[in-house]
Amino acid sequence: MQKTVSARQSSRTRNITLTAIVAALYAAITLVIAPIGFGPVQLRLSEGLNHLSAWNKRYILALGLGVFIANLISPLGWVDWIFGTAGTLIMTTVTYLLTRKVTSTLVKILISSFVVSTLGMGILAAEFTFAFNIGASGSFPSGASGGLFSQWLAYYISVLPGEIVSLIVGGILIFTLSKIIKLDK
Repeated sequence: MQKTVSARQSSRTRNITLTAIVAALYAAITLVIAPIGFGPVQLRLSEGLNHLSAWNKRYILALGLGVFIANLISPLGWVDWIFGTAGTLIMTTVTYLLTRKVTSTLVKILISSFVVSTLGMGILAAEFTFAFNIGASGSFPSGASGGLFSQWLAYYISVLPGEIVSLIVGGILIFTLSKIIKLDK
């Protein structure tokens, strides 16, 4: 009985520690490159960590927490705190659900990349569209003429290239790490 309780506590401690480490890494990477980590054209290299959610559901919380902490300095303020964090929680949850029975590292990364670049960036573009249309502090025009869909599409097209670069860099890093560390444990 004592061994079971100790093993459970050890597992819980490990989960909390790994959650905190990933959240801190996400926030730190974003804050180091802060000027280019926010806005309609951004390169947020920490987004490459989103692939981790394909291995363990603890990374859903870790990434959501990391995004929230990083977004505390966002020019969009409360809009980014709420919608940026919610968007991350949604896309990482979808990634986890779609990949939990996948065993191939490469397939996990490809599924994650697809979810993040479509659903995740779609939510981010919607956040930018919303912020601009309510006149939120720190919002910026999309440069599109037309209605809401035109604005959303312009924002989506502007954030996608940086996200793809981040996902490729992160994919290479996570692929390499998965050969050394059991990411699902």
